Amino acid sequence: MDWLSAENTIAVLTAVLGLAATVGALWYERRVPRRKRIGYRVQLDTAIGDNVRTGGANTRLGLFDETPEMSDATLVLLRVENDGSQAVSDADYSGRALHGLTAVFAGRTVRGLAVTAPAGDDHLMEHFTPGAGLRYEGSTLCVPRVPLNRGQHYKLLVLLTGGPVGGDITLSGGIQAGEVQPNRSTTTLDGKPPLLSRPARLLTVLLTLSVVTLASIIVLRESDPPPIECTTGELTVLGSTAFAPVAEELATAYEDDCPGSEITVDAHGSAAGVRELDDRGRAFTGGANRGKGAPPLLAFSDGPKSDGLPRLAETRVAVSVFALVLNDRVPLRNLTLPQVRRLYRGDVRNWKELGGPDLPVVLVSRGSSSGTRDTLQRRLLAGAFEIKASSNDCLGKDDPSVPVVRCELDSTDQVLETVGRIPGAVGYSELRSARGLKGLHRLDLEGHAPSADQLTKTGYPYREIEYAYTYGQPPADSLAAGFLAYARGTGLDVVRTHGHLPCSTPEGLRVCGDDLPR
Repeated sequence: MDWLSAENTIAVLTAVLGLAATVGALWYERRVPRRKRIGYRVQLDTAIGDNVRTGGANTRLGLFDETPEMSDATLVLLRVENDGSQAVSDADYSGRALHGLTAVFAGRTVRGLAVTAPAGDDHLMEHFTPGAGLRYEGSTLCVPRVPLNRGQHYKLLVLLTGGPVGGDITLSGGIQAGEVQPNRSTTTLDGKPPLLSRPARLLTVLLTLSVVTLASIIVLRESDPPPIECTTGELTVLGSTAFAPVAEELATAYEDDCPGSEITVDAHGSAAGVRELDDRGRAFTGGANRGKGAPPLLAFSDGPKSDGLPRLAETRVAVSVFALVLNDRVPLRNLTLPQVRRLYRGDVRNWKELGGPDLPVVLVSRGSSSGTRDTLQRRLLAGAFEIKASSNDCLGKDDPSVPVVRCELDSTDQVLETVGRIPGAVGYSELRSARGLKGLHRLDLEGHAPSADQLTKTGYPYREIEYAYTYGQPPADSLAAGFLAYARGTGLDVVRTHGHLPCSTPEGLRVCGDDLPR
């Protein structure tokens, strides 16, 4: 059973212990009568003579040495206290004799007595009179019926002769609905009672150990519970090469968090991925697979699909930001949209026409299936197409009819490498891929820097919604549905770190809703 984990077991035991302790305390308070109790203990039993069989004094002066009867004398300090839960009155002593308690010092003879009480309880001394039963004879000491509030005590310092140190000492007597019995000290080193009783301390220790154990298991356990988006199976992710780094990191994170899942990223461009999804979807749902749902495919696209693919269901994942990149030999940092359009129409053949150095313009572009290129044409070129390709190697023109060198490459990485290598080359890329590369720099557009964080504040134009497409709505328990939910939930940080604005955040929701395709 999944719930029968170590931390759950400790949590249940802790809860049961706490509940049992509470119920037990209530039951005890209501069902068990509160007892009156007189406790006593020997705090001192020492020899003061030199002829005591155990513990004899080696050196004596004054009266201790001059009185013959003191040769085998001992001193005993006996503490008597109310350690019960109720006060004891003089009427609570149930014996028929005048006195209340009887102390017996086996094998020794009582020779003298001194009674002391703590400061503030001096009134107790009024009860220690012969008329109240205070007397001694032989080994027996009679103690009067002394009323004691809860926690009150007095001490008896008894002078004895004739017996060894450590002999039996007992205190007895009758207490109505109570008892007289030996006890141990309930005070700390400073003489004050502890804040918690022994049962309370034991219960506190047990509960603390349970809580600490539970916390340790939670903190030190090897892995966290899997995200709620987890499911198992296989999935292939197609489409955008610009969004491929995000898809690959999301896939790796999902597989780590969700054992039993296998996700393959096979990106060859937005348009190509969407077409492949539609083709394989129609093939999957026909024939023997009819009625079995959708194929285990998902395609990311930089921008919306065409209207001719009605079976594809879309999910808006993020706002992708793109950038124009320029070789460092051309120090320009900003272009206006009219300048960009002139460049990609082939009207600008040399960078000096735009205030740059005397270097020929080289347009490094993507193929027709690229979503990044499609976004460039819709967002920056007002729907116009780039001039046709004139070069295969991006170095010289193979078609003299085209006014500038323009080549088409298969991936974003190829574009960035070529722009950084060829003086005068300009290209375009997803934002994060164009960051920190040698030999090239990003361009501002209309004075706005490319930045996902500033999309709600600036009019930076080279941006597009990143769509995820599935063939129809995937079942809720499918890996495609789980992976999409992960990208919009647990995996938000992955999307952010790649320079995209997630649509599921408040800022992204506003941009994704308002920034409709043109």
